[in-house]
Amino acid sequence: MYSLLLAVIYISFISLGLPDSLLGAAWPTIYPEFGVPVSFAGVIFIVICGGTVISSLLSDRLTKWVGPGRVTVISVMITAIALAGYSFSTSYWMLLVWAVPYGLGAGSVDAALNNYVALHYKSSHMSWLHCMWGVGASVGPYIMSFALSVGQHWSSGYRYIAILQIILVVIIFASLPLWKCVNERQDVKRDDERKNALTLKEIFSIPGAKQVMLMFFCYCALEQSAGLWASSYMVLKYGLSEEIAASYGSMFFIGITIGRAISGFVAMKLDDHKMIKLGCYIILIGVVFMFIPFGYQISLIGIIIVGFGCAPIYPCIIHSTPKNFGSDKSQALIGVQMASAYLGNIIMPPLFGVIANNISVNLLPMYLLLILIVMSEMHREVLKRTVNNK
Repeated sequence: MYSLLLAVIYISFISLGLPDSLLGAAWPTIYPEFGVPVSFAGVIFIVICGGTVISSLLSDRLTKWVGPGRVTVISVMITAIALAGYSFSTSYWMLLVWAVPYGLGAGSVDAALNNYVALHYKSSHMSWLHCMWGVGASVGPYIMSFALSVGQHWSSGYRYIAILQIILVVIIFASLPLWKCVNERQDVKRDDERKNALTLKEIFSIPGAKQVMLMFFCYCALEQSAGLWASSYMVLKYGLSEEIAASYGSMFFIGITIGRAISGFVAMKLDDHKMIKLGCYIILIGVVFMFIPFGYQISLIGIIIVGFGCAPIYPCIIHSTPKNFGSDKSQALIGVQMASAYLGNIIMPPLFGVIANNISVNLLPMYLLLILIVMSEMHREVLKRTVNNK
């Protein structure tokens, strides 16, 4: 039962990644059809992230109410409905409407699944599960590309993913008895089982909570800023063509995906905090490579190394939450961490866009370095303040 449920969760993580990259893949076809500027994709992204922040903050309350298995079923169903809505959209405003349930569904299932895995499974599985998310995020554009290449409308790509999500809903619903069995069989220590969800004020008062939120904010700010601006950095600094730079930019995400596959094995030897420190050191090496003025090849290696260093940090922050703050508080903490992550996604990459536009895109390595310094300092503060390290 333990292994069977783990397989279901692996499939769930692949499914989580499938729709995340669809908008970017389909947008070049969508915006001319609807007669909107290319920049309007950012508005949809902000709406999705806003919904995700809200549902992440509510995840503790929802999980207390119906349990992680049912939260996953409901959230994936809402996501499937939203994707189906995208596939039937005939105007830009309809995309904005369906972005709301998509964001709400994505945040709850992300927080619920991450907390469940953190409580019941080893750190290596957390890394491999997030590697599976990368697989899903990589496959999504190929599904959209297939639909377009055979002469179908972009809506068909969304419809295919919606069907896959509905199949997943059926699988997770059928697996609900397994969630209860694993809960009963696993020796999950609850320091003080809570009947009520924690309020934001109570969460913020937990030692180390604000620091881990800022740490998560910085991590996602660094990851998204590097992923979003790597191609532009290569074009504007080294004069590469857009096509070549785009392929090089994807190497950052390949670095993350391969890195998470490897991190799962390394995590068998190192604990979460050592893995986080190792990731920070590797990112630092990558940033140093980006500073070296010896051609785009060195910068490309640096971008790949930064992606490789990012690999263990996100899953290890999540996995360490029950040990740091207590298993009874982990769902609430993971919820606010998810919310902080999406705030980092919303705020920091566009902020660098302003810097690049008004000063220089060449400041990307310095921008990443400053974020890394703050993140590393917050990790040090978390180690000082949390219950696991006193």
